[in-house]
Amino acid sequence: MAQLTCKNLTLGYNSKIVLENLNFEVNKGDYLCILGDNGSGKTTLMKTLLHLLKPISGSVTTGDGLLADEIGYLPQQTEVQRDFPASVWEIVLSGCQSRCGRRPFYNKEEKKLAKDVLEQLGILSLQKRCYRELSGGQQQRVLLARALCATQKMLLLDEPVTGLDPQATEEMYTLIKELNSKGITILMISHDVNAALKYASHVLHIGANTFFGDIKEYDKHFN
Repeated sequence: MAQLTCKNLTLGYNSKIVLENLNFEVNKGDYLCILGDNGSGKTTLMKTLLHLLKPISGSVTTGDGLLADEIGYLPQQTEVQRDFPASVWEIVLSGCQSRCGRRPFYNKEEKKLAKDVLEQLGILSLQKRCYRELSGGQQQRVLLARALCATQKMLLLDEPVTGLDPQATEEMYTLIKELNSKGITILMISHDVNAALKYASHVLHIGANTFFGDIKEYDKHFN
């Protein structure tokens, strides 16, 4: 059973159609790279998957033990966000908010999860540092840690290497692949076709020529 199924999706804003009749599904452990030109609807699709936008028609359903609120999200950063004056610990721990319910505080289990995730991503030593003092690569790891505190099942990543230097870019891609190899399903918006072919198991290419399939099929289709 698929973790995420999109059936006959038509997406857009204010009845203006951006994407039409989109069908694909994501299984546990998949690494799906979402490609397409600027304005093709990648961000609209991401917002729909996160239930921030309603589809004009069609459906988005979850299954295989994944609930609709168990999708972690790593958004693109703005300049304002890069200058956020909070500690690494505060930002990562805030990923546990959905686990708190009506509790106005974090419990021991949530604090342990945050610490474990910091250690997993190699940034435990940064927990007392101010976020805005970090490098771009370190900031992305912090935001990834925050997303992992929200869920250990599925991550949606929106251009996670934008603005990073080549070394930090390669480190981020390697880290995402390691998380995927441990069973976390990855959905990543990207403009980097080479990275998709190197790391992803499946590709969704949206636009005038929409395609969904595994890497081998994509390579045959577009090359």
